[in-house]
Amino acid sequence: MRFLLLLFIIIPVIEITVLINVGQAIGAWYTVGLVLLSAFIGVNMLRYQGLSTLARAQQRMNAGQIPGNEMVEGIVLAVGGALLLTPGFVTDVIGFLCLIPYTRKALARQVMSRFTVVAMSHRQNGVAPEDIINHRPDSPRSQNTDRNGDIIDGDFRRED
Repeated sequence: MRFLLLLFIIIPVIEITVLINVGQAIGAWYTVGLVLLSAFIGVNMLRYQGLSTLARAQQRMNAGQIPGNEMVEGIVLAVGGALLLTPGFVTDVIGFLCLIPYTRKALARQVMSRFTVVAMSHRQNGVAPEDIINHRPDSPRSQNTDRNGDIIDGDFRRED
């Protein structure tokens, strides 16, 4: 939590410093023009990259697979788009890094590696994450026994 607070204080100070220095070097109007140009280019890149990620996600869903990587890449794209719309050159560089496919996939792998550790803890309890997601009836968790007290399997009938 303190890290985020520190980040919200340091990033604007760095942005203002860079904007002032660039404005003094090339002029205020050229600086404003560069900020607007980077936002325009970023929005167009975001649209293209977002549509291609969405198409890959739909292909995986049609193949019966879960588009986990594509969902995480979508989140990275959204963060990158927000950073590109934020005025400043430092956030634009970070935003463009989120939109470039190679760096976006590397960021997505980093995020997914954190979630893989959580999913692996379920495997230690005798339940594979894919069994939970796909609701396989032959998995230990899907039996009628109540092992951990959190899932009860049963049938019901509505009588009016």
